[in-house]
Amino acid sequence: MARKWKIVVAALAIAVVVGLISFHSLRERVRRLSQAQSVEEQARREVLAPPITTPTDVTVAAKLFLAAAPDQLAPVTIQLPLSADPVQRSKQILHALIASAPTAEQRTLPADAELLGFYVLPDGTAIADFSDALVSEIPSGILSEQMTVDSIVQTLENNVPALRRLKILIHGQEAETLAGHLDLTGYFELNPPADQASAPPGDNSSQTPPGQPPAVNPPVPPAASPAAKSIPAPQSTTKP
Repeated sequence: MARKWKIVVAALAIAVVVGLISFHSLRERVRRLSQAQSVEEQARREVLAPPITTPTDVTVAAKLFLAAAPDQLAPVTIQLPLSADPVQRSKQILHALIASAPTAEQRTLPADAELLGFYVLPDGTAIADFSDALVSEIPSGILSEQMTVDSIVQTLENNVPALRRLKILIHGQEAETLAGHLDLTGYFELNPPADQASAPPGDNSSQTPPGQPPAVNPPVPPAASPAAKSIPAPQSTTKP
């Protein structure tokens, strides 16, 4: 009887070892397949949606905020040609955030997510319209959803300082949540670094029209002090 149990235990141990080896091999195959799919998706995107270029493009050291840990972002500096126009610049930086993560582990947005549109209102409010893949292909959970939005927010505020807040739409419509947890019905504040802060687009209150001298406020006359007020001379009284 004891020998029979030894055989059973040995068989179970062998099965566990084989299972672990098979699981490790399967995980490696899935990882390689995922990387190959990411490369294929990026190549397809480059063919279907060529990079955005404008006459004002200048190559700068752009900061993309990518995953450094399951719940942590870190800036990754890459050289990107970026436009002087806030709308085009935002499109360029968000396309890079989707397509230019060095590794699959650093990706914060799905590989096949697309930026369908980007608009900036006169008060500096930005509206980013993403495809359905942004909500359907990220892991559902408050941490993963928060990391996705934080990646977008921090990347925009560090590269497009004219923006003040962000509204995220999904396929042109307001979504209640990103993937079931993070609220998308409000706005996300953008706080650019102090050395990059600038006036919102369309704010010309401090600008002087071309060809005109700067306005100069007229001098304000000094207020008369109480001691400087004239005192009427006393009237003389003459007796008849």
